[in-house]
Amino acid sequence: MEHLSRDIATLLGLAAVFGYLNHRFLRLPRTIGLVLIAMAASLSALAIDALVPGWGVGPGLRAALIEIDFTAALMHGMLGFLLFAGALHVDLGQLAARRWPIAAMATGGLLMSTAIVGVGIWLAFDLVGHPLPFIYCLVFGALISPTDPVAVLGILKTAKVPASLEAKIAGESLFNDGVGVVVFIILLAMATSEGGSGGAGASMDALAIATLFVQEAVGGAVLGLVAGGIAFWALRSIDEYNLEVIITLALVTVTYEVAHLLHTSGPIAVVVAGLLIGNHGTRLAMSETTRDHLTNFWTLIDEILNAVLFLLIGLEVVMISTAPGLMWVALIAIPLVLCARFVAVAVPIGLMGLWRDFTKGAIPVLTWGGLRGGISVALALSLPAGAEKDAIVTVCYAVVVFSILVQGLTISRLVDKVVPKDNTKVEHD
Repeated sequence: MEHLSRDIATLLGLAAVFGYLNHRFLRLPRTIGLVLIAMAASLSALAIDALVPGWGVGPGLRAALIEIDFTAALMHGMLGFLLFAGALHVDLGQLAARRWPIAAMATGGLLMSTAIVGVGIWLAFDLVGHPLPFIYCLVFGALISPTDPVAVLGILKTAKVPASLEAKIAGESLFNDGVGVVVFIILLAMATSEGGSGGAGASMDALAIATLFVQEAVGGAVLGLVAGGIAFWALRSIDEYNLEVIITLALVTVTYEVAHLLHTSGPIAVVVAGLLIGNHGTRLAMSETTRDHLTNFWTLIDEILNAVLFLLIGLEVVMISTAPGLMWVALIAIPLVLCARFVAVAVPIGLMGLWRDFTKGAIPVLTWGGLRGGISVALALSLPAGAEKDAIVTVCYAVVVFSILVQGLTISRLVDKVVPKDNTKVEHD
């Protein structure tokens, strides 16, 4: 308990100080500024450690981060709240109107990206003389392919994206993250099962894989509908905003925990529940006073947890390996992941474009705006200890940092350049 209190105090203190420095001097988008300043602080600690080894600054920072446990903090702590807060603000009507492109990119597109990245990174590791089992390369493809809803929704607040395109970006990021986690779980089970280390993973047959996917993905969606429906009924039967806010808090925590116990997808469950409460709940089950308090509460939760998450991403730079071979693979991985993302977006949109219209510039914006973030890092850090984990964490971190700092800072300019200024016409995408 003492360690937990100290960790929370440290993280909130650093988030406040770094946030102030960014707002006062850098004036970058908050999430990007926090990552940049935290990285600079971590690299400074490593430099001090190199110059004055006796001080033990670097090892001390690593020990503190290991104690915090990034994976547990995000996947079993913050993620449910962040996804629910994001889903609350997504227009279900816009989402439903674009359900097929979103579903195609969040499933088929994600699987294509996983395969492309897996094959490409396997060749890259082999090229630098650091061979990695093929199944672990596919695991890397699965954890790096989903766009991070926290990063994406944060950047969308600063980019002037047409509503139709914003709905696709937000909707895909909310759902492909849940699907990506499911694919990651399946591939990791294959990698760690008997025979998996040899690259085949043959001990898991097609039926077992299909069953696990349905249990995780479909089970999560059903759980979200049931839990959201119960919360909706409770919210509709009372008019007391303090209690109604507590009900939504309980909805997130209980749903995520039940999903874990039932071995279904917690991320998908809370996204579905959040969409239900954010649309039907706020419109049909709440007074205007409750709606205002609920929106303000979840916006504040979203901002605080976002700040802590991106601070942790920046600090995690001390955890990566700097082996020369891995650095080359990391440099190869950045364009590889972008190419895979382009295919994952262009193929579904190209096929659907035969019978429906899409916003001009949709493909480049969806490709460049598909940011990676904390979920990819958390999944990489959750891998079993070993050479495979060290390699994957390093390459993953490089892709995530490039995504947040470079793509995040330039997406607004890309939107201005490729999306027509006049979007008054009716959209059919």
